[in-house]
Amino acid sequence: MRFRHRVAAAMTTLLLPLAGLVGLASPAQAAASATATYTKVSDWGSGFEGRWTVRNTGTTTLTSWTVEWDYPSGTTVGSFWDADLTRSGQHWTARNKSWNGTLAPGASVSFGFNGSGSGAPGNCRLNGASCDGSTQPGDRAPSAPGTPTASNVTNSSVTLSWTAATDDRGIKNYDVLRNGSTVGTVTGTTFTNSGLTADTAYSYTVRARDTADQVGPASGAVSVRTTGGGGGPGDPGGPGGDKINLGYFTEWSVYGRNYHVNNLITSGSASQITHINYAFGNVRNGECVVDDTYAAYERAYTAAESVSGVADTWDQPLRGNFNQLRQLKAEYPHIKVLYSFGGWTYSGGFTEAARNPAAFADSCREVVEDPRWADVFDGIDIDWEYPNSCGLTCDASGPAAFRNLSQALRAEFGPDYLVTAAITGDGSTGGKIDAADYGGAAQYLDWYNVMTYDYFGAFAPTGPTAPHSPLTSYNGLPTQGFTSEAAINKLRAQGVPSSKLLLGIGFYGRGWTGVTQSAPGGSATGAAPGTYEAGIEDYKVLRNSCPVTGTVAGTAYAHCGNQWWSYDTPATITTKMNWANQQGLGGAFFWEFSGDTANGELVRAIGNGLN
Repeated sequence: MRFRHRVAAAMTTLLLPLAGLVGLASPAQAAASATATYTKVSDWGSGFEGRWTVRNTGTTTLTSWTVEWDYPSGTTVGSFWDADLTRSGQHWTARNKSWNGTLAPGASVSFGFNGSGSGAPGNCRLNGASCDGSTQPGDRAPSAPGTPTASNVTNSSVTLSWTAATDDRGIKNYDVLRNGSTVGTVTGTTFTNSGLTADTAYSYTVRARDTADQVGPASGAVSVRTTGGGGGPGDPGGPGGDKINLGYFTEWSVYGRNYHVNNLITSGSASQITHINYAFGNVRNGECVVDDTYAAYERAYTAAESVSGVADTWDQPLRGNFNQLRQLKAEYPHIKVLYSFGGWTYSGGFTEAARNPAAFADSCREVVEDPRWADVFDGIDIDWEYPNSCGLTCDASGPAAFRNLSQALRAEFGPDYLVTAAITGDGSTGGKIDAADYGGAAQYLDWYNVMTYDYFGAFAPTGPTAPHSPLTSYNGLPTQGFTSEAAINKLRAQGVPSSKLLLGIGFYGRGWTGVTQSAPGGSATGAAPGTYEAGIEDYKVLRNSCPVTGTVAGTAYAHCGNQWWSYDTPATITTKMNWANQQGLGGAFFWEFSGDTANGELVRAIGNGLN
């Protein structure tokens, strides 16, 4: 895989969400005969501990509370407890936990945090009214919405609609509950629930919340059974049949790219994919290790960022990407997640691992099955670039090393775990496919992710220009065997079944500058500028900055000004998926999610093409 770890450059970005989780301060406010008061419990110069106390001063029970305030620049919040805390600019909102929202008359509850800075909270509101109790909101809860009706029922989704609830101060939003658990919150009166299992019964209700955050009674229930006779995408009888649509989610995307697991849902990608490869774990001293522990399982997610809509707390046992993936699987149970180790940057460790495959496999199992996240991963993926050949470093372990490593992994993980590998797409004579026993290793692996991209690019700075992911050969191809077709045919000739081969798609382009010729084969002066790396740019950028001007070998190219780029589009992906289906391949995979558009048009093109 390309575009590896740029964690160091992103650390400044990393610190910002943490700083945003700190600072509270100042006077208090109330609602429906309640008050909220603020106290600075302690101050140690470089930081302080703050506490809010909500007290029911009325004669009826308070069923929930929300405290809001603003704080000045320079005052920040870090860790917090006993409330769910979210931030919008300089405005903070704290909501009760499930266990401390109910307050009898005269009762009180406190929540706290550690902060830094000297500012005090201002503009405090409690349940929409003044924190000092001087302004009382309406105390009537919303009515029940109308019983929802179901439409557009498919194997994996259903659309619900209902009549609006009423309230004396207005409706804020609606919670949609599936089998008693909230699966979405919307401001309108329709909701589409995706990621369902085919031929399965579900029960839905809806409840309203008013502007004071009072929750009304649930609506009547509607029962829905999805269509189809099988499971979710990737399962026989489900959407996509038995074809695999796998995407790489990069650990470092949560930094500079600001791409999180929740983006898989907002883009619509979660309903299209079947598998996720989480990239990358490191291979160090011949063992599998977690690379970036902060991104993997320590980063605290706010309610707005998280899949579940619930903020992480400082004391919960698992946070970060792993917890977000756990939440994603709860909503989209058809998705399987594999932990991928290696990649371009971390493949050097495989040479030592190959000296003791059993010890390597044991170390990988300890990471993948760590009790904190054992339920998150359904398998392991190995991305060794490249066995018995050269990538960022060179390996001389011999042609049997990759097969031996694959055999050890299967023996360690057993038949119930997925064990897969990303491998070279070099189909040239005497090339990287010929350097290792991929045919012999295939018996131990569920499938291969064949990296049928990065064949050509500005790593050859003067050109000739050529598509980085050609499907087939064409007149003028700079290197014979550097095509998807050649790679797939060579692997099949080694004895790898077609059903164990996934076609690789890049969600990015490679480009040159100093190019005057529009057609492929032109000369260049160097790499075109890119957002993160010269010569490389995301599809979501290129589709607008340098639109397609032609197609060659099943891949699009674009000549704009003095730049020349090649990249896949929904149209070329459709062509490639048709070819993959004709060849009987197991499906397709792509590198990686954050290169796609906000509405996931490339992921959708793969899913539609495999159907």
